[in-house]
Amino acid sequence: MGAIGLGAMPLSVEGRPGEEQAVAVVHAALDAGVRLIDTADSYHWHAGELGHNERLIARALASYGGTRGADEVLVATKGGRGRPGDGTWTVDGDPRHLRRAAEASAARLGVAAIGLYQLHKPDPAVPFADSVGALRDLADAGTIRMVGLSNVDTEQIRIAREILGPRLVSVQNRFSPAYPTTRDTLDLCTGLGLAFLPWSPLGGISPSAVDDPGGPAPAPDTPFHALARERGVSPQQVCLAWHLAQSPVVVPIPGARRPASVRDSAAAAALTLSSAELAALRPESG
Repeated sequence: MGAIGLGAMPLSVEGRPGEEQAVAVVHAALDAGVRLIDTADSYHWHAGELGHNERLIARALASYGGTRGADEVLVATKGGRGRPGDGTWTVDGDPRHLRRAAEASAARLGVAAIGLYQLHKPDPAVPFADSVGALRDLADAGTIRMVGLSNVDTEQIRIAREILGPRLVSVQNRFSPAYPTTRDTLDLCTGLGLAFLPWSPLGGISPSAVDDPGGPAPAPDTPFHALARERGVSPQQVCLAWHLAQSPVVVPIPGARRPASVRDSAAAAALTLSSAELAALRPESG
C-alpha cells in the first residue's frame, strides 16, 4: 500500500476545492509515490451527489499523465453510510444495501472488481455478522478483491476474521495523538497482520474534514509543533512519522485540499524519529 495514503474525503465534502484543484491533488499524490487512495460512496456535500468522490477519483486516475502509473494504485472505497445533504450521516448495513452499493461503486470507479471494499460503520439495527457476510459474498462473486472494516472494536474485528479469513486485510479507525482510544484495535491489527488505516490521523495537529468540514482552523501549539520547528519540517510530517513509528501495519490516510499539502504528507515517509523524540510525543505529554 505504501507508507502514506491519501484520504480523499476533503475533496468532495463541505469546503471542497474546485474539480481542477481536486484532480491536481490526486495527481500530486501519485507523483509523490502515494499508492493508496481512500474514498467512499458517501463522500459528498449536497443531496443527490452520491458517489461524488468515487467519480472524482476515477476521473483523476484516468487523466493522470505521470510516469508512475495509475494502475499501481489501490483504491479503497466504503459502503454502509449515507449523507442526506444536511450535514448528517446515516448508517445502513443491510446485506442487500451493501451488495447494491458495492456494485454501484465499482461502476463509478470504472473497475471490474474493487481492490479494497470496507464496511463504513457497523449498523446497530443489523447483526454485524450479516453485514460482514455480505462482504464475504461480494468477494466470492468477484465484485471486490479484499475486505476492510471501519469504525469497529476488537470483538468485531475478531468476528469478521472468523467469517472472512485472509480476505480481511485492513481496519480503518479514528486514531491520532489527540484520539488514542482505539489503540487496542491497532494492537490487535498488529498481532493479526492487518493493515491499520487511521482516519483523521492529524487530529490535534490539523482540523479534520469531519470535525471542521468547512475549512482550516487554528491548531494548538503542541510538542509536535515544537519538534517540527527543531527538525525544520511541518507539524503534520512529525505527526505522520509518529504514526508510522507506532506499528509496521500503520498506513495513515491524511486528507488534503491542496497539492502542496499532499506532497508534504508523503514526505513523512522519509522522516525517522528517535526514541527520545517519540517519548516526548506521547499523547499524554501534549
